[in-house]
Amino acid sequence: MKMSSGRGEKRKYPRFLIDLPVEYQEAETSHARGGIVINASEGGFLIESVKDIPIGTKLNIAVFFPKWFELADFRLVAETLWKEPIWKDDWTGYRYGLNIIQILDEDQTKLKLLLGGKFNLGVFSFGPWKSDPAENVPKNF
Repeated sequence: MKMSSGRGEKRKYPRFLIDLPVEYQEAETSHARGGIVINASEGGFLIESVKDIPIGTKLNIAVFFPKWFELADFRLVAETLWKEPIWKDDWTGYRYGLNIIQILDEDQTKLKLLLGGKFNLGVFSFGPWKSDPAENVPKNF
């Protein structure tokens, strides 16, 4: 779903609401952490996480999405541009604005397809599917 603040944004790329798991790792550490991508564009992401990450930190990121009966991903390197604290019902954490600084062509294509709605983000996301979802379920399922 495409989103806009209605305030005459001057963004290079439109943002899209998505809700996907993300795993990130600071360049200086080997410890991976998790979060959620809230919205995305071809230029960056808005993520939420419980970890306090300094602004300017470079992160190795994997965004996960469903592909048939498996989990697929695309990977990139991003930098934290800003952060703000958030308080949810059962946890507190941070919201981060990330700028993509490095992404392989193959992963950029996956991101573009994802943002363009080409991946349904359901269990039957990819492939030559029939228009009736019931026809896509394997016979022995």
